[in-house]
Amino acid sequence: GQKFDYRTGFCLEAQHFPDSPNHPHFPMTILMPDQIYRQDTIYKFLVEE
Repeated sequence: GQKFDYRTGFCLEAQHFPDSPNHPHFPMTILMPDQIYRQDTIYKFLVEE
C-alpha cells in the first residue's frame, strides 16, 4: 500500500534466525558436511495503477 517516489528502492534479504545456534527452539541453521543445502525464496509483487 506504499507509493514509491522516483528512484526509490527497497531490499528483501532472506536469512535464517539470528543467533539460532544458541536457542534450541529455533530452527537448526548449522550445515553438516554430508548435508545438502537448499533454500527457495519466492517473491510476488502486484502493481496497481
